[in-house]
Amino acid sequence: MPAKSADSAFRLDGKSALVTGAGRGIGRATALALAAAGAELILVSRTKSELDEVAREIASRGGKAQVAPFDVTRSDAVRDAFAALGRLDILVNNAGLNRPQPFLEVDEATLDLLLGLNVRAAFLVAQAAARLMVANGDGVIINMSSQMGHVGSDLNRTVYVMTKHALEGLTKAMAVELAPKGVRVVSIAPTFITTPLTRPFFEDRVFRKWVLDRIPLGRLGTVEEVASAVVFLASPAASLVTGSSLLVDGGWTAW
Repeated sequence: MPAKSADSAFRLDGKSALVTGAGRGIGRATALALAAAGAELILVSRTKSELDEVAREIASRGGKAQVAPFDVTRSDAVRDAFAALGRLDILVNNAGLNRPQPFLEVDEATLDLLLGLNVRAAFLVAQAAARLMVANGDGVIINMSSQMGHVGSDLNRTVYVMTKHALEGLTKAMAVELAPKGVRVVSIAPTFITTPLTRPFFEDRVFRKWVLDRIPLGRLGTVEEVASAVVFLASPAASLVTGSSLLVDGGWTAW
């Protein structure tokens, strides 16, 4: 079999890709990048107006996208949405949340909220996607983790760190179990990225300095840098990559 060209190894033509949290930030950038690589997108979040805007942008660039507004924390909504799909080649399990609190002050509502979205919902979405992929004999699941899934943090992030470590463990366990069935499972672990969700944090000069002092490259990441990494992991270029985490962290975890 002839080797793929460098360009074709990163193409996703004919593939279907579902992105959760696709209305803004990393999810939006990822959807645009996957569409540019040739994938047909299924855009998921709770806010239809944001998904419609992303779908229009994809269409304006010659791509294809459909919107599927639902709440990934609702088990019935997840089941119904995936039951309506005939095939799925790529899942970007991106929906997530952080609500920083000092460990000694974490309230149960915050604990339940982050566990519910970052772990429980991520598990159920991945499970639903995997069932479709196993039935078709192939697929790629990309869990959106964090550098905080590999290290600890001294700045009010115990619950978030716990949930992302859980997601890294889920990635490894899924990868081993699903590999014989033709499904790859990987994670992306970004550093602090400038998004609508994180932008207010960086208005605090002390927090911004705390972050930049810990990134050897000396800058925040961009959503486009994370999206490019997603495209790589979803593509044939990464066909031997499973069970691992791609750190897009500017060197944070290398200290």
